[in-house]
Order: sequence, then C-alpha cells, then structure tokens
Amino acid sequence: MITLTSDFGLKDPYVAEMKGTILTINPKATIVDVTHEVEKFNVRMGAFMLASAAPYFPEGTVHLVVVDPTVGTQRRAILIQTAKGFFVGPDNGVLMLAAQNQGIKHIYELTNPALMLPKTSSTFHGRDIFAPAAAHLDKGVAPTEFGAELKDSVKHDFAQTKKRKRALIGEVLHIDGFDNIITNITEKDILQNHAKTVSIKLPRISLKLSFSKAYAEAKTNDPVALIGSHGFMEIALNQGNAAKKFRVKVGDKVVVTIV
Repeated sequence: MITLTSDFGLKDPYVAEMKGTILTINPKATIVDVTHEVEKFNVRMGAFMLASAAPYFPEGTVHLVVVDPTVGTQRRAILIQTAKGFFVGPDNGVLMLAAQNQGIKHIYELTNPALMLPKTSSTFHGRDIFAPAAAHLDKGVAPTEFGAELKDSVKHDFAQTKKRKRALIGEVLHIDGFDNIITNITEKDILQNHAKTVSIKLPRISLKLSFSKAYAEAKTNDPVALIGSHGFMEIALNQGNAAKKFRVKVGDKVVVTIV
C-alpha cells in the first residue's frame, strides 16, 4: 500500500502524474490519498497530517510525501525505514515526526538512477524520484538498493520537545478546524509525568487546568487540556474557539508544567 500526501491540491495534474508513474511501475499498487490540501510549502502542516494518519495503515505501508519548497536545490531525497513501514520524500523534516513515532531503523539517500524515471525534472521530484521509489519499494526492492545509508537528516523543532525539571517545552503544531490548539507534546510525554493537573504557559496567557479525557468535561466555552485523537496534547474550549480567544498561532511556544 502507498499513501500520498502533498500540497498540490487537485486543480492541476500533478497528483495524477504521480499515480500514473506508480501504476506504470507497479500496476498492482493500492494507492490511498491522505490529503493534497496541505497549505502550500507548509512543511509543519504536512508533517502533522502525515503523523496523524500513518499509525492507522498496515505494516509495510509506503508513505510518499511531497511538501517540497526547496525542490531542485542541494536538499536530499530520502527513504526512511521504520519498524513498521517506509517514508519517502524530501529531507526537509516533513517525514520525521511520523517516522520517529514508528521507530527509525535506517535512512537512505535516493541516488540510484535505475530506480527513478529516465528523465528527471529539477522541479518535480515527486513524479520523477519519489513516486518511482515508492512503487519499487512496494514491489519488494530492498531499501539498500536506493543509495547510501545516511547518519543524519533534517529535524525541525516541531519534531521534538524539551524537558526542564517538571516542565515540558514544546510548540503549537497545528490549529484544527475547531480552533483547537494542538501541540507537539505527546501522550507519552504526559503519561511519563503522570499529569493530572497542568500549568500551561502560552505567549499571551497562562492557564492552570485539570487534565481531561473529553472536551465536554469542561463547561461550555471553558478551557480544557486533553490528549486528542492523534496522540498530541491539545488546549481547547468546549464548543468554543481556543486559538482565537488566546490569540495563539502555529509555531508559538508552549510550556507545560506538571502540578
């Protein structure tokens, strides 16, 4: 199975070109669209969408991601092998949040021309490099055939949190359609610290909240802290707009202290 995530939208033929490339190499491939509505060039948003969807796909799935604002430059094309599957895309951090969650085993640079299209465009690696790699992987080509193993890759702050005594330091990863504030602090971070009550410092406000299991455990328009359906800590208003009320934007620093 191959999943596709991109910022292409559906107005242009780009998604169809990638699918056509995959099916030409591997006619039996099953292709699932995660989303093609990632905000243009928004690596952080692409990383969140991928990390949210990837856990629900079968073992061995190949996740192909194209949110690639520096396509054609010296940025590398990579393949990440995890304990559960594979991630293919640009080395700009978009793959790392999801890959880390699955346990990274190996990272390879995509350099083998035999596993690319014969003619590669400098502006469309999604079709010419990433899609062929995903198709060949899905057919059973060994990851080691694609290129040399790498010991480093690009990581953004949104792919990791910091700890300072009883505080977890993270950032706003995403604002969803309900204006819930989704942080990069994970369920594992919270459980390890046995959180029941938390003090949350946002750029313009500090909150002290009981850790809840559902939005409706708070009164209407009251704030609530909880682990959302994708495994990240959220700050929300029950039936309200937390991001607007607290004037929070993606990338803002979040400090959570276990009380």
